[in-house]
Amino acid sequence: MTGQSCRRKSRNFERRVQRRLAQVFGEDVVQRGAQVGGTADVTAPGLWIECKARRRTNPRAALRQARSGVGEQCVRPVAVCKDDRKPPLVMMTFEDFVDLLRELHALRFAA
Repeated sequence: MTGQSCRRKSRNFERRVQRRLAQVFGEDVVQRGAQVGGTADVTAPGLWIECKARRRTNPRAALRQARSGVGEQCVRPVAVCKDDRKPPLVMMTFEDFVDLLRELHALRFAA
């Protein structure tokens, strides 16, 4: 696959992730990044998302990239990785996952 087709595949995957998250959060708050260094591929409320679509992705490296991009911001780094002909997977730290579960639990049982 040529460099140009790899970049096209990545951009298309980022758009798919953005559209899917926009169904949850709303189109006005889920954005694709500026595609320059130091910006997330996709941002959603509380999330800094790195998207990778390749023949064989490296989720740990993608999560490292997301974590380094977050810096001091109060958002959770997330990697969304898709290997060719496989469903996308999400990777985040276990502590961020537990925090999300805690927030979901609080919202469901707050009423």
